[in-house]
Amino acid sequence: MPHTENTTVAIAGGGPAGIMLGLLLARAGVDVTVLEKHRDFLRDFRGDTVHPSTLAVIDELGLAERLDERPHRKVSTLTVGRGSDPIVAADLSTLSGRFPYIAMMPQWDFLDMLTDHARSYPGFRLMMSTEATGVVEHDGAVRGIRYRQRPENGDGEQGEGGQREHELRAVLSIAADGRDSGLRDAAGMVPTELGVPMDVLWLRVPRKPEDPSGLNGNLGSGAMAVAIDRGDYWQVAFLIPKGGYARTRAEPIETFQEELLGLLPFLGENVREIDDWSKVAFLNVTQDRLERWYRPGLLAIGDAAHAMTPVGGVGINLAIQDAVATANLLARPLLEAQSDPERFAKTLNPELLGRVQRRRRMPTVGTQAVQQLLQRQVISKALEEDASLPPLLRMVGGTGPWSNLIARVMMFGLRPEHVQTPAVALPARGRQEPPE
Repeated sequence: MPHTENTTVAIAGGGPAGIMLGLLLARAGVDVTVLEKHRDFLRDFRGDTVHPSTLAVIDELGLAERLDERPHRKVSTLTVGRGSDPIVAADLSTLSGRFPYIAMMPQWDFLDMLTDHARSYPGFRLMMSTEATGVVEHDGAVRGIRYRQRPENGDGEQGEGGQREHELRAVLSIAADGRDSGLRDAAGMVPTELGVPMDVLWLRVPRKPEDPSGLNGNLGSGAMAVAIDRGDYWQVAFLIPKGGYARTRAEPIETFQEELLGLLPFLGENVREIDDWSKVAFLNVTQDRLERWYRPGLLAIGDAAHAMTPVGGVGINLAIQDAVATANLLARPLLEAQSDPERFAKTLNPELLGRVQRRRRMPTVGTQAVQQLLQRQVISKALEEDASLPPLLRMVGGTGPWSNLIARVMMFGLRPEHVQTPAVALPARGRQEPPE
């Protein structure tokens, strides 16, 4: 028999959506357990673009100063073009709002900051090295999550032995475990693929003090590259045709260096430091979404509900917005259910979960539509070695109104969410230590 524990909300996935939702619900007095399969948050080339919409949420939680204390780079200019022809030339500092910039911040620092704050609430529990393996079902509803914990060896590394299955009963289970969500799959929820024209290679190139700042992108013939200012280095995304990684990898690394220089000449001789393919990370780009984000007892949010492409760096920010909307709509009924001794035998009204999807469907579909437009009209043509731009884009590309429109949609979102849940739970004195 598996070992069984209880919580009010069980969240699979300790990424931006899962940690933010756990924080907000615990802050409102709801007991929450977050399961994260890795032993820490230290993974490179994850979503590091913290947009103004997310910075506003951080401010509403009283964490803006804490974020400022952590290493990050403020980026306020976005420039993308084809050679000398501008496509987007936006200056975020000209837009209204308290945060007219993107905070480029390692995702592990961002998650550590949220987790540190969440642990001040007695109802928050984070279990690392813990992977959701399935759902607990009864009478047609999800009643919790099955999981395995991976023990650590004496060196602090994850070992393979000693795993056994546990059950975590919950009033509501949340799939926030990313675009390859195991919990979503276990619940039989299959997303619809929307199709993308590209994959992405990620790499780091040292940045010189005299280099330009901000975000700089350029479309070439058969490729596209974007360099994001991270202070002492450039985080570079090199776009290749979908399925073209093996062909690109088969070329000498020197050919790749020359292609980078041709697109982003300001990188200079520093591209020579990318002298081995081991220094280049591959991202298999997908774009999809669930037609229905929920079933009785289970809700999917973030990438588990709608995978975004890297265009605009919107993924982490839409995931945060999903979490805020979920907490706003569900905190009160979850708090009421928490006091019911028969709560694990009852099903939270699925209509409440439907409200979350209806609230977040428009910004999700709208943002994906903008991404698809840019992918179809700009990126795919560049990757197919088509040097032309659509007539309308040739006319408006680089202009202030067009650039500001794209910047506002991507940076602020189509429906920014704001924290409405009260902090009814008093923070515990000192910091709670994570459970063993």
